[in-house]
Amino acid sequence: MAPDSPWRISDFRVLFTASILSQLGTNIGYVAVPLIAVSVLDAGPGQVGALATLSTIAFLLIGLPAGAWLDRLRHRRVLIVADLVRAALFAAIPLAWWLDVLTLGQLYVVVLLHGCATVFFDVGSQSVLPRLVGRDRLVPANAAIVSLIAAGNVAGRGAGGALVQLLTAPLAIAGAAVSYLASALRLAAVHRTPAPPRPAPTSRLATQIAEGLRHVFGNPELRALALTAALNNVGSQIVNTLLPVVFIRDLGFPAGALGLFWAAGGAGLLLGARCARPVAGRLGYGRTLGLVGLCLAPAGLLVPLLDRGPWLWLAGTGWMLAMFKTGMDNVLGVSLRQRMTADPMLGRMNATFRFLLTGALAVGAAVAGLVGELTSVRNTLWLGAAFLATAFLPVFLSPLRSRRDLPGQQDGPRDTPAVTVLTGRP
Repeated sequence: MAPDSPWRISDFRVLFTASILSQLGTNIGYVAVPLIAVSVLDAGPGQVGALATLSTIAFLLIGLPAGAWLDRLRHRRVLIVADLVRAALFAAIPLAWWLDVLTLGQLYVVVLLHGCATVFFDVGSQSVLPRLVGRDRLVPANAAIVSLIAAGNVAGRGAGGALVQLLTAPLAIAGAAVSYLASALRLAAVHRTPAPPRPAPTSRLATQIAEGLRHVFGNPELRALALTAALNNVGSQIVNTLLPVVFIRDLGFPAGALGLFWAAGGAGLLLGARCARPVAGRLGYGRTLGLVGLCLAPAGLLVPLLDRGPWLWLAGTGWMLAMFKTGMDNVLGVSLRQRMTADPMLGRMNATFRFLLTGALAVGAAVAGLVGELTSVRNTLWLGAAFLATAFLPVFLSPLRSRRDLPGQQDGPRDTPAVTVLTGRP
């Protein structure tokens, strides 16, 4: 095993296996919840868009203060509670369906609260990683995590589509609840987590949030990473929100076909994540982000061609290539922003990014529902594809395009303090 491998740290292995279970639950729910709305509750494009908006709007509502709160808390406890809350929320859906009292309003409440729990889980898991593996191991650690997310998109969304087809969507959600519960139990095996550096006792919450915002938007490289990722999220969410309507209602495909289409995107994410480190080692980190965006982002324009026959394969290829780019962006972008941020600022930096990126998902879902109702589903897909095709421009036009190395690789460590690597948990 290589000396810089995060797999040498036992707690990283624990976190990784817990994340497998959590991602499985998330991806089953990603497929099953909108299919419940479309096939069980007969929801239209606007209602599906509202459902997708509520599932991500929590990052706009509490994303920024969550980062400041997490900079004061033990992250393991936060991750466990978040998984338990998500398990309980998803378990309520099949119960209500079995009792014949399931409504669209209940789905709205469940996805909103599920999103709130996900805020804390996502920000907490990203913030604890540099303290656990050390900054020299961030790229391989992030590559492993992004690869896991991508593999979850393949297995989880493929399994989600199959489960919906075999068991019905409400029963598939029960499987997602079990996955979250298993993740929480696995996280309980973590030995210990380092206490986060305490902010100054006189620091007010608003002051800490403002410091996080200034850190991200005051740095031209971080700002470019944030804008590119936000635009990409708007485009992908516009497309994803209305894919269930296109597959199930317009084209009459089974739920399994939608799951496989999403799984193809997950395969692209996985391949992109696995290629990110070797390609960046040869071309440079910022250069890779710029060149991959220039070459692959336009492939998103193939997705609105989705139809029966060869058009399905063409659209699937475009989606896979667009997600390949996203997989590379995720590994390199997260590694860059973590290396550019000191430990006491990590929670607020990650929360600022999550606020912007998942807030972009909420905006994309709302736009998808509105444009889909006012014009057509096809026009909405073209709008999402346009965002995907041009999202790379902020990075391509920024100083980041010429960056070859991670911060600190050539000029020594920045103002980030040394990290103690624990031999226990990730």
